[in-house]
Amino acid sequence: MRNLVNILDLTTDEILGLVRLASDIMEHPDIYSESCKGKILGALFFEPSTRTRLSFTSAMMSLGGQVLGFDQAASSSVAKGETVSDTIRMVSAYSDIIAMRHPKEGAPIVASRVATVPVINAGDGGHFHPTQTLTDLLTIYKKKGRFDNLVIGVCGDLKYGRTVHSLIAAMSRYDNVRFVLISPEELMLPDYVKDDHLFQGGCEYVETENLESAIPSLDILYMTRIQAERFENREDYERLKDSYELTASKLIMAKEDLSIMHPLPRVTEINVDVDDDPRADYFDQAMYGRYIRMALILMLLGTKGIDDRRLEGEERAGVTCANPHCISRTERGIKKLFDEYGKCVYCDQYI
Repeated sequence: MRNLVNILDLTTDEILGLVRLASDIMEHPDIYSESCKGKILGALFFEPSTRTRLSFTSAMMSLGGQVLGFDQAASSSVAKGETVSDTIRMVSAYSDIIAMRHPKEGAPIVASRVATVPVINAGDGGHFHPTQTLTDLLTIYKKKGRFDNLVIGVCGDLKYGRTVHSLIAAMSRYDNVRFVLISPEELMLPDYVKDDHLFQGGCEYVETENLESAIPSLDILYMTRIQAERFENREDYERLKDSYELTASKLIMAKEDLSIMHPLPRVTEINVDVDDDPRADYFDQAMYGRYIRMALILMLLGTKGIDDRRLEGEERAGVTCANPHCISRTERGIKKLFDEYGKCVYCDQYI
């Protein structure tokens, strides 16, 4: 059985295959309209979502399948104290594939260990968001025709931005990709993302707080929202929420073929005067999410017999993950596991 928890669960060849399949679905939707007839997607969203939840629903229905689930934890038995493990065991009995979003980092790993159907991570806290990254990769391929030889600027919340973490993980595997990391000091990219992806991938990167000075060098500008739901201190959010605003005037010196992307929803970080710029690709990006998720569902339902349950790591006596958002701190009955370097198996942060 195959799951998608981290974008690195997919090889670069598999990603290209998914991109090509999604493109074929876009061109020939009728061919695929009954590919999942009789199949059920369990859509389990423990925190709010619009694009991701609706695109998964649209994807499964467009393939001829059906969808069940919930769109907030309060409407499920989680409100009564049910664990993630128990919820997943139950929904596995009712569905053929599961897409889940959860505010705790590592929750999809807990799910993948007990599920009897494929599990797709639709976002876990500030950790990863692999299907958004597949959407981003399809967008890049459609707009640029390649994944290599690109300068990518990521701007905004790089500390808690799971879309950023997943995008960097994916793009660090391609040749001659350079990153410009644009954020306030308080929201800089975490060291574990740099260590695991930028350093190991041999990617050049620079860090800056200045958006305007970075724009002229970029092939892709990936804007992100400062996320109120990730802050423990409301005062910090209020101080940082308006750190950046991309406007039409700031694009004067940008490349003619710049691709402006955003995982959405946006708040104030992209002014509406950018929407009419032909380089604004974020609404196309949202549309592509439906087709890449259709391709992913077809892939995972067709990979029977592959078992990738994550059992690596060992318990350390008396040690608890230091990350307050890690699922291992709240989920009852699971082992607190770390790899040989002291990295938490669930959230990837070090002791």
